[in-house]
Amino acid sequence: MRRLIAAFSRVMFQRETIAPVLALAAVSAISVALVSGRILLTREVRGAYLIWNLFLAWLPLFFCLAGLRVSQALGHRHWKFWTLATAWLLFLPNAPYIFTDLIHLGPRTRGHFWVDLVLILLCAWTASLLGFLSLYIMQRMVSRRFGLLAGWSFVIVVSGLTGFGIYIGRFMRWNTWDIIANPFALAGDILWWAVSSIANRHLIIYPALFALLFFAAHVTLSALLQVRLQHAETDELRR
Repeated sequence: MRRLIAAFSRVMFQRETIAPVLALAAVSAISVALVSGRILLTREVRGAYLIWNLFLAWLPLFFCLAGLRVSQALGHRHWKFWTLATAWLLFLPNAPYIFTDLIHLGPRTRGHFWVDLVLILLCAWTASLLGFLSLYIMQRMVSRRFGLLAGWSFVIVVSGLTGFGIYIGRFMRWNTWDIIANPFALAGDILWWAVSSIANRHLIIYPALFALLFFAAHVTLSALLQVRLQHAETDELRR
């Protein structure tokens, strides 16, 4: 158990990413505490799905950081890196997925409407930042090796796949682990969607909107981060 905890700590608390990981861990702990408090006060366990979904949102960041560590130690061509990168991509839609949990909000006449709204948005925002951080790290890895254009092309492709992943999770009710647990039925539903979308273009709208939202958020957060870095570089030059 100690070795497992030590290995987990080495992956999650790397020097390059320790500050954002600690911040996201703190906000996640606050979110879990608030959701747990609501469950205890109302004696309703229906909000527990937020805790589970927030846990799933941490998995892509874990796989990303583990892949980064393997890449630094063994190189990006090692099978362990590609296994972790694949796991990262498969679990990435779980990060922005929590925004679709807004569907669980009841009418405003319910006494807990605004509490539930804040809890869902807090968990969704935290989960989305977890997804952004993992994608940002993977994008930088691609950009350093293949160039800036390849890095942003990678983001566009991943955003499209993430949007589709959110769609099949919310509307088709499939989970990430169904790729292993029930792959043929999952593939059948995806094939049905692909064939049906030819005749009914409306089936493409929701995945496209989810992808656009995820991509727009990534572009915005990347730009804000770049502004911060530019100011830091300017201050350094003045010194």
